[in-house]
Amino acid sequence: MANHKSALKRIRSNEAKRQRNKYQHKTTRNAVRDLRNTSDKKEAETMLVKVTSMLDKLAKKNIVHKNKAANLKSKLTKHVAAL
Repeated sequence: MANHKSALKRIRSNEAKRQRNKYQHKTTRNAVRDLRNTSDKKEAETMLVKVTSMLDKLAKKNIVHKNKAANLKSKLTKHVAAL
């Protein structure tokens, strides 16, 4: 167990950040899944803007790698264009 006040605070803040990152990542994965399952082009185009923004934010915060975000955005854009 930690012996310093700063170490205890670091443990608390790390846990809070982990929970926040986990929530944001899971929410984005669900949005990607919903976008892949949609068949309406109008709805998919509006969803694509939101999902792209979510992926960019995750990449900016290093929750996902920037190349993974780029690959997902590319595949989703192709999917929407093909509808």
